[in-house]
Amino acid sequence: MESYKLFDAEYKFACLIWDNEPINSTELVKLSKSKLGWSKSTTYTVLRKLCERGILRNEQAVVTSLIKKTEAQKYESQTVVEKAFDGSLPQFLTAFLGGKKLSRKEAEELKRIIEESTQ
Repeated sequence: MESYKLFDAEYKFACLIWDNEPINSTELVKLSKSKLGWSKSTTYTVLRKLCERGILRNEQAVVTSLIKKTEAQKYESQTVVEKAFDGSLPQFLTAFLGGKKLSRKEAEELKRIIEESTQ
């Protein structure tokens, strides 16, 4: 699997792009200032790093993503399960729920997801 590891600030920045792409880099600077409190130089530094890692693209001052948000989320969730729960999804769910009660609708949705993944 590709490494789509994003640190917290990088993830928030990528979310701005996912939610607004394609976005002009000048507009991205303004958005980063208002949403993240970042300076122009910080915005361009993080943008350059994520472009170098193949996560974003900045061509002719238009910024787009090279990976989908769902791909980054998938990578992060699988990493958590592997690292903290030795790859055990049941252990993860037990810890995640932590005694929380699911609604019937939530339980049915989880059941459907599990059944689809076993076929």
